[in-house]
Amino acid sequence: MNQASSHHQDLSHSSPSLRWQMGLIFLGIFLLGTNDGAIGILIPSLRAQYLLDPATVGQLFLFSSSGYLISALSNGLLVERLGQRTVLLLGTVTFCSSVVLVSLMPPFRIVLALVLLQGCAKAIIDVGCNASLVQFPNGTTRLNYLHATHGIGALLGPLLASTIVTSGLGWNRVYVAWAAMSLVLLVGLAVTFKGAPHSLQPDGSTRKGTIVVAALRTRIIWISALFFLFFVGVEFSLGSWSYSFLIDERHGSPLLMGWVISGYWLGVTAARLALARSAQQVGEKRMIQLCLGGVVLGLLLLWLVPLVAVAALGLCLVGFCLGPISATTMARLSKRIASRLLPSALGFLLSAASVGNALCSWFAGDLAHLLGLGSLLPYELMLTGILVCCSAAL
Repeated sequence: MNQASSHHQDLSHSSPSLRWQMGLIFLGIFLLGTNDGAIGILIPSLRAQYLLDPATVGQLFLFSSSGYLISALSNGLLVERLGQRTVLLLGTVTFCSSVVLVSLMPPFRIVLALVLLQGCAKAIIDVGCNASLVQFPNGTTRLNYLHATHGIGALLGPLLASTIVTSGLGWNRVYVAWAAMSLVLLVGLAVTFKGAPHSLQPDGSTRKGTIVVAALRTRIIWISALFFLFFVGVEFSLGSWSYSFLIDERHGSPLLMGWVISGYWLGVTAARLALARSAQQVGEKRMIQLCLGGVVLGLLLLWLVPLVAVAALGLCLVGFCLGPISATTMARLSKRIASRLLPSALGFLLSAASVGNALCSWFAGDLAHLLGLGSLLPYELMLTGILVCCSAAL
């Protein structure tokens, strides 16, 4: 904690440099958000280009998730050997190179390999940006803004992709746009983070044994990773299946319910902006408790009151309350572990998030098939109950 506090003091004396560094970190996360949000828009174009069936084109998500998982788990080891700044540069170079090559429209097998590399690069940028920002002054507030920036990117990404595709420029021009953004990020990181603060350099406190092994022996990291697994499981399984629930179980209008789902995701992003400073003022522990209480209340409204308007209100309340939890949990963890373990810890958290998204969404669909979509809300309440237990364990 002494190192962290002295680091914060050092940053406060170089505010212009700090602002540039934070701006580039936000640009990196915005870039990832546009990529995550736009992939679905590009699927029809990719299917037409390569004459693919839905199952085959779905391999894009498998390869991207696999690359992300591999890279996130090994991120701490890379940072231990190379330093955060070098690893961030490596990730940005990899992302830029892979999107440039995809824009050349190679055979689909090559595209899959490049998407795997993109997944690796995205994990490096994601973990690196979060690990860097969490050690800056007012880390909790800024992390909430950072996660909101990803949401804004995910909202704008489909607009960018659909505009390019419908204008007749070709789907590959979207990848050219990502290459341009990542090139700006690369140059900025190389220049601005040259001689950057200690958190972006190799940690001199490394002892025998790798950072990864040390992280694996830390109980709080495992509990936090479990918390993240179920948190992202709730967030994405509810976001993925609630539209079907509202149509089939609440008999809502398809168009109107589509707007309700947009309201859910908008609530997630809006809360990160609106409550960013509140987490710092109220306290991270209390903020997480209040948000989990709001999630439970929203789910109960969805389940117990069979009215479309109440369902819409409940779903937006759940989204709003889920919004600040991820960044606040990261900030809370950063204050309770050694700074040298932070990249590996965040790598575990984001890897667990990837697993939680896949497993919980899949299991929700399996339950819906066996028991009907009415099982969705009890299932989400059960996952939230596990979240409450993990929060208490932390």
